[in-house]
Formats: sequence, C-alpha cells, structure tokens
Amino acid sequence: MRAQLRKAWESRAPRERAVIAALAVILGAALYVWFVQSAGQARAQLRTSVTTLRAQAARLEQQAAELERLRAAPAVSASKTDLRTLVQAQAGAAGLSRALVRIDAPNADQVVVVFGAVAFADWLNWIAGLKSQHVRLEACRIEALSTPGMVSMTATLVRAKSQ
Repeated sequence: MRAQLRKAWESRAPRERAVIAALAVILGAALYVWFVQSAGQARAQLRTSVTTLRAQAARLEQQAAELERLRAAPAVSASKTDLRTLVQAQAGAAGLSRALVRIDAPNADQVVVVFGAVAFADWLNWIAGLKSQHVRLEACRIEALSTPGMVSMTATLVRAKSQ
C-alpha cells in the first residue's frame, strides 16, 4: 500500500506535487486555527460554568450550615393560648378587627376566619405575624373586590405542631 502511494506521488509532475503540498499545508493550518478557536470557546464556556458552580456550591454550604443550626436549635413550643383568642388578639393588634366578619373554631388547633373587605398587604402582614406565633395558613379563598388592593377572604389557620 505504501509503495503504491509513493508510486502515485512520484508519477505526478513536480508542479502538481508542489500544489498538493501547498494545499495540504494550508488545509493543516486552517484545521489548526479552527481547533484552537474551538478550544478557546469551550474554555470560555467552562470558565463560566465553573463560576456558576462555585456560586451554587457556596450557597449550598450556607444552606447546609443553616440547616445544621436549625437542627441544633431547641424545638419550638407552640403557644398554649386558645387559638381563637390568639387569632382574634392578633387581628386586633394588626388593625384588622373592623374587617373581621367571623371566627369559627372547629377544634382547638384550627380556626376559620372570614374577612369582609381588607387590604391584601395588611392581610399578608397579619399572616406573617401569626407565623411568629406558630400559627400557619392551611387553606385560603381570596376574592378581589372592586377597590384596588382590597380583598375578601376565608382562611383556615392551624396551630403549628411542636416537634
């Protein structure tokens, strides 16, 4: 096989051999440039990926440290106050008692509150305040009113279970 290639190469005129060699050099140089450019682009993409992955790893480490801190913290004890009384007092403190239509307590750890017309932002702040009292929102039905920012709602609140 090698002998046949050598014979075919030598059967060419010197000018043809020079043109073929020049084209081979040009093709080789073009391939080299293309490979170098592709490697540069891939390196840039990898550098970006590494930066992103490092940021995610740092965030994951922070979250793991927070999880360990929370696991080491003593268990939260829920307020022993009657849930209905607690919810009513928090509504009064937040200035929502005027919008409060009804509070029903199906059991000791659950209440259903009905608001007529209340500002949605005020209601969200009230729910956040209840969270600090270990009361969480279990279910909610919200209806927008014609006044912008005002809603009526029915919400079921439950006492957070102590661990």
